[in-house]
Amino acid sequence: MRDLRAFKITVFGTVQGVGFRPFVYRLAKELGLAGYVKNTGSGVEIFVEGNGSSNISEFLSHLEADKPPLAEIDRVTVLPSVPLGLSSFSVETTRDEKSFVFISPDVATCSDCIKELFNPVDRRYSYPFINCTNCGPRYTIVEDLPYDRPKTTMKIFEMCRDCRKEYEDPLDRRFHAEPTACPRCGPQIRLLDPSTEEEVVGGLKRAAQFLKEGKIVALKGLGGFHLLCDPHNVQAVRRLREIKKRQRKPFALMARDIETIDKYTHITSQEIDFLLSPRRSIVLLKKRKPHKLPDEIAPYMDSLGIMLPYTPLHALLLNDIEILVATSANERESPILKDEEEGVYNLCDLVLTHNRPIYMRCDDSVMKVVSGKPLFLRRARGYVPEPLEVPDFLKVKGEIIALGGELKNTVSIYKEGFVITSQYLGDLKDYRNFKYFSEIISHFERLFTFKPGYVVSDLHPDFLSTRYGETLGIPHIQVQHHYTHILACMLEHGVGVGEKVLGVAFDGMGLGTDGTIWGGEFLIADYLSFSRVAYLKPLPQPGGDLAAKEPYRMAISYLLGAFGEAFPLPGILENVDKKRIKAIVKALKDGVNSPYTSSCGRLFDAVASILGIAPLRAEFEGEAPMRLESLADEGVEDSYDFYLNSPNIDLSPMIKQIVLELKSSRVSYIAGKFHNTLAKLICEIATSLGKRFSISKVVLSGGVFLNALLLKKTEKLLEENGFTVLRPTKFSPNDESISLGQMAHALAKLKYGV
Repeated sequence: MRDLRAFKITVFGTVQGVGFRPFVYRLAKELGLAGYVKNTGSGVEIFVEGNGSSNISEFLSHLEADKPPLAEIDRVTVLPSVPLGLSSFSVETTRDEKSFVFISPDVATCSDCIKELFNPVDRRYSYPFINCTNCGPRYTIVEDLPYDRPKTTMKIFEMCRDCRKEYEDPLDRRFHAEPTACPRCGPQIRLLDPSTEEEVVGGLKRAAQFLKEGKIVALKGLGGFHLLCDPHNVQAVRRLREIKKRQRKPFALMARDIETIDKYTHITSQEIDFLLSPRRSIVLLKKRKPHKLPDEIAPYMDSLGIMLPYTPLHALLLNDIEILVATSANERESPILKDEEEGVYNLCDLVLTHNRPIYMRCDDSVMKVVSGKPLFLRRARGYVPEPLEVPDFLKVKGEIIALGGELKNTVSIYKEGFVITSQYLGDLKDYRNFKYFSEIISHFERLFTFKPGYVVSDLHPDFLSTRYGETLGIPHIQVQHHYTHILACMLEHGVGVGEKVLGVAFDGMGLGTDGTIWGGEFLIADYLSFSRVAYLKPLPQPGGDLAAKEPYRMAISYLLGAFGEAFPLPGILENVDKKRIKAIVKALKDGVNSPYTSSCGRLFDAVASILGIAPLRAEFEGEAPMRLESLADEGVEDSYDFYLNSPNIDLSPMIKQIVLELKSSRVSYIAGKFHNTLAKLICEIATSLGKRFSISKVVLSGGVFLNALLLKKTEKLLEENGFTVLRPTKFSPNDESISLGQMAHALAKLKYGV
């Protein structure tokens, strides 16, 4: 006992509810160490003692190297302590204290649980709620922290003797798995008739039969309800579109396994990795040709959004059916529904539900894989509420809330060196999404013991998020929209303080510092300030916001600018009433409700309309640009002309050439050439500005860079010309990143007193 040594170790990160304490227990026992491990309000506390230092050193090295799959360690503090002469190692009860700890996102059912699920001799055979410390619900069932069963929606289910034994055994993989349950003591599914709200006999098997018969079934998952139907049944898909009031926006699919997905799409090994990840996002994959599914699933698109089952309930249902449409159960552009009482009964023929409450609704994440890295269209289930650690040079005291923009809203909070960004919340102009926004803020305040001292919002005074910030009665910082796109990516990649980048912010719209609508911007930026050094030549946007819904309006503006009043009427303009065109031209000339915009998103609308592939009225944001990307020939190498009249980028030569080529060239060729032109102009401007400002890093962000073809071509050209290219990989380049960018600027402003 002469050489007895002891240490107190504090582990901070996502270390509660992920099997970290049993891992520590097993490790200590293997190395013959005494002590204890327990959850606290700031993570996990470990006291360890033993003779000599070799075993303790080995313990510390294994602590990070062999941590459980869901654990994320952000910081480990090791301090010498006084030995207590303990004879064994134990797991102590959680202290009920308020501080700051992280909670794991919801993750897919692990392989061990799947084996048990389909093992006829296992006591959890075919049990739709099987889980362990390595998988299952987390964020969506947590009401408060520390993460213990009484603070989750599982508190209403009392564990049976067998589950309790597993739950209390540190050597069992269900040790303190808070959602653990079995058929005897846990949640149960119910099949309901929506017309009577009464139970239907047959359960899961009956639901599967209904789907095969062409019916629509609402299924309650982790973060809300899906609406399911047979994708091969055209009538069922069309009926689902009528119910959702969604005639063209692509539907997501859920497939049994990778082999099934391979039947319908071209899939790479990198895409397989993301599909099989415990996070289980929807991944956009290129359709096989000829298509083996009806065009009604994703009309006018070259991709399908597919995910694999991520709950045992999904796995059981997909064991009987190969592939299903699995779209969020909601009314158009409103939050996903989590309770039957919210209107689920009006959307389906049958409801397959259960009695485990969902506390926090959370939709599926959606991504593409571009150059081996994720490109998020929507960051939600599986990723939220993962924290982002701020570089030391931006860490400040105090707590901050950033409220994001108005479309594709998210909220971010800062506390103790970390930023936590919410799931996708939607368009705040819909009162249901604004309520969701308010719910998230209250939840974060309670979950993370958070009380902001500063609030950050967009520059636009009429955004509901900005107005909300004004009501908080705390110092309020406002930041320009496109600047925040660049800042979010800078913070994600840890760009140094004082280091300037060239930011290319291409999106639909945002209020500029000059009061006009921006959206095709080249910014020289650091964390404290930016300058607008180049931009797409502003053109009038006829009808204001209406131009985003009727893409042909911007085609008229671009054609008028390129050709004058005697402009041709190509593409969809052939189908527009001539009196309406004449009225729009008059409004443009008179400056009536036609604010000027540099928006790259509106440029895509115009070109898609000129090529005849845009809808007369868009059903969802980005519909025309998505069609343009889907149609483009990737193998095209040519490009169009443009003028660089600093700071304006005049694209009228390109518009003239496109109209001329329509007489002799394939639309897919022109679309490919258009993408090349944008990549080329970005590279030329970057080369010019890079030399002028001694800048070697280019940041690509904004919703237009959800276009994988444009992103790949631009990255390739820039890298070939010696630039380091940064683009979002942990967050979306669209307006979901606004709150993160707002936070980056606020941290710099508070840190450096500017």
